[in-house]
Amino acid sequence: MENSLKVEELFMFVLGIYMFNCLDFSWWWFLILILTPDIGMLGYLINSKVGAISYNLFHHKGIAILIFFIGIYFNNQILQLIGAILFSHASLDRIFGYVLKYLDNFKHTHLGNIGK
Repeated sequence: MENSLKVEELFMFVLGIYMFNCLDFSWWWFLILILTPDIGMLGYLINSKVGAISYNLFHHKGIAILIFFIGIYFNNQILQLIGAILFSHASLDRIFGYVLKYLDNFKHTHLGNIGK
């Protein structure tokens, strides 16, 4: 089951790359911005609850898709870029096992605990 989830996330990452490719930005933007959603981890400097909320906000695919479609609706490529980056990053993180967090601990995720 774990491998099938990773393959599914890999295909979603490829979809995110396609979403980005449909925009009028150079590829170096993708390479620079792909790790920016990890800024959500800074909330953990305050406490686990704030960290989990900020992390999940930057790693929620539903929010990423909503931002992307708002960008389409308003013909705003910056919003589409933000949505594509958030979506791609969330998929890439999930390939490596970093998924949405519970409020008590960074390692406590919706798919179990990270690590041993």
